[in-house]
Amino acid sequence: MNEIFFITHIFLVIIFLLAALKLGKEYLITLLVLQVILANIFIIKQIDLFTKTVTATDVFIVGSIFCQNLIQEFYSKKDAIKAIYISFFMMIFFLVMAKLHLLYTPALTDTTQKSFETLLVKSPRIILSSIFVFFLSQRLDVFLFSFLKKLFKDKKLSLRLFVSSTVTQLFDTILFSFLALYGIVYSILNIILFSFSIKVITIFVSSLFLTATKKIIKQEKHG
Repeated sequence: MNEIFFITHIFLVIIFLLAALKLGKEYLITLLVLQVILANIFIIKQIDLFTKTVTATDVFIVGSIFCQNLIQEFYSKKDAIKAIYISFFMMIFFLVMAKLHLLYTPALTDTTQKSFETLLVKSPRIILSSIFVFFLSQRLDVFLFSFLKKLFKDKKLSLRLFVSSTVTQLFDTILFSFLALYGIVYSILNIILFSFSIKVITIFVSSLFLTATKKIIKQEKHG
């Protein structure tokens, strides 16, 4: 059943990516930031997918990378870098607010404190690791995507999306898994191997769909 939800998850993120692309740069940046924060909240949940235990956030991580690549493709490299710094600011804000939220003494009638503690208590380690890895991987992706864009002379979008995102996510998965999840999840090796495999599948499917819409979006942007 999780496999059906996973496929649905991919297509829903693609739909929102396309909608944001059509609506404009600000929507893409907002969607990027939201996916980064959602990934940091939901990452502590482990699920069984294709017989392996993984986290439930890989689609969000790939979606954020695609947001950045689309910003760079349809707008500029400068806008893509700006989106990285906006994401940093929002991640730090979330970290501070999460810790503050836990400091409040709950009322005797409150039934949610333990749930918030379970959800947010590991946030500092996860988000601080995410901030560090996010900065490195996003800058790597900007460099790779820019290099491939020049190499292919603004053609072969699906190939550029796939290569830059795959290389970036290999780096991201290994580094983030050890920094944020070591000692928390059941098997760090399973997380790395299968998480990366899931990301590659997501990248492949998403790049094909996004490429199919490039001409339509491009005409609307410049028409």
